[in-house]
Amino acid sequence: MTYVVTARWTAKPGNEEAVAEAIEKLAVPSRQESGCVRYLANRSLEDGRVFLLYEEYVDEEAFKAHAESEHFKRFGLGEGIPLLESRVREAYEPFAIPAPEPDRRG
Repeated sequence: MTYVVTARWTAKPGNEEAVAEAIEKLAVPSRQESGCVRYLANRSLEDGRVFLLYEEYVDEEAFKAHAESEHFKRFGLGEGIPLLESRVREAYEPFAIPAPEPDRRG
């Protein structure tokens, strides 16, 4: 069973683009981590200051490794998080049969 984390970041007013840039820089190396299954960055359609990160790892240890990674420390802790008004993280464990992956053969 995988380990899922959601992180809801709300940027301080005027910092939304800088937060978006930090997330973009964080997403690429995070997706390349051996324990990362999925790393999706989303931005609210109703409030451009709100971002939702959906992260899925092979297990909790892989998430902990992500939290200790150099790119998380640099782009998350160093660039993005200091510009936030709020940050809420929640962990989940999938419990139902996963949906099939979409057919991307085009």
